[in-house]
Amino acid sequence: MSVSKKFSYKVIEKRNGWAAEIVRQVTAQRTAVSKREMGFETEAEAIAWGERELPAFIAMQAERNKRKSAERKSAEGKAEKE
Repeated sequence: MSVSKKFSYKVIEKRNGWAAEIVRQVTAQRTAVSKREMGFETEAEAIAWGERELPAFIAMQAERNKRKSAERKSAEGKAEKE
């Protein structure tokens, strides 16, 4: 499992099978679901999905943050020139 303070995954049993969620730690007490996949037949399938998807999700978020940061810096640069 990926080591991250901000993101983790959890597996939940639903009425019609298992669900896996990628969960973001918003504050010390509050969490938010960032991604959910439902309909797994077994708990093992849901755990496998969480372990496979979490590193990819974290990498995608890191790349998105870099892109947004670059956009923000270019917008600040244009604002300073005016």
